[in-house]
Amino acid sequence: MSRKEAAVEDAGGGEGSSRSEGGGELAETLARRRLYREVTLALRTGLRDAKAEFSFLRARGLRSLLGFLRSTASAPDDSKLLLFRHSQSIPDLQVITVLFQNSLHQAKEDPVVTLDHIFGVEPIKITSPPTDSEIALALRVLEGCCLLYSRCTALAHKYKAVKVLLNILASRGPTEQGVCLDALISLMLDSPSNQIEFEECSGLEKVAELLKDERVEEHIRLKCGEFLLLLIGHVYAKENTPIHEQMRNLLGEQCASLVWAASRFGSTLDPEQRQMALQIQARRVVESLEPY
Repeated sequence: MSRKEAAVEDAGGGEGSSRSEGGGELAETLARRRLYREVTLALRTGLRDAKAEFSFLRARGLRSLLGFLRSTASAPDDSKLLLFRHSQSIPDLQVITVLFQNSLHQAKEDPVVTLDHIFGVEPIKITSPPTDSEIALALRVLEGCCLLYSRCTALAHKYKAVKVLLNILASRGPTEQGVCLDALISLMLDSPSNQIEFEECSGLEKVAELLKDERVEEHIRLKCGEFLLLLIGHVYAKENTPIHEQMRNLLGEQCASLVWAASRFGSTLDPEQRQMALQIQARRVVESLEPY
């Protein structure tokens, strides 16, 4: 082969390599765009139903959003998670706003009906109240958003989320109460503002009342025990904070000491073993209480 032929062959090989790299970049770009469309479509579809007037439609939207959050958390890489986080800076795609304006909205009073409404001049908008299952779904979606993105936690604080959830804990049934305790932990993780609101709203007292009341269903009392273990182990991890003294006053020295010691469990366990250990320790917390 002559030098000229060799030079031509080398040039052709370089062009092929460049074409291959360009094709790879194009494929990556198209994949990112496709994933972005999938994320925005999933959010828009779920949020559209979550804002509906009827509870069954809102529940359908919340199930869709919850499925999306779970798939995002279990995705093999961070691409979907990063797109979700980016989407929450876009007002039309903000999940937290829709939750607190609809399923978790605290109605202050009944709507005022005027003659214009009665005679059809100005039709009144009627929205069905949220069911127990709808509120529980909304709380799961709230929990997922806060665990996936800290700015969701900050946005929830603007809607006084901790106060809203404590009202749900005190006024709703077991279906909502257990989920509510999980969502409260997710709200307070690495969030001083929500921790302060929890203290100002006497959150620990409300949880302690449920824990000590033997008329409350056992699984809710156990859930309260788990909540206290997570609260002391992950939210208020430092010793000798005011919340520890408050717990001693509310639950007694024996129970408070057990919570403090047991909250240090399982850091080296896998998730399944850690959950089992949490449940065992929660039962010990409940058994250490005096009858209410």
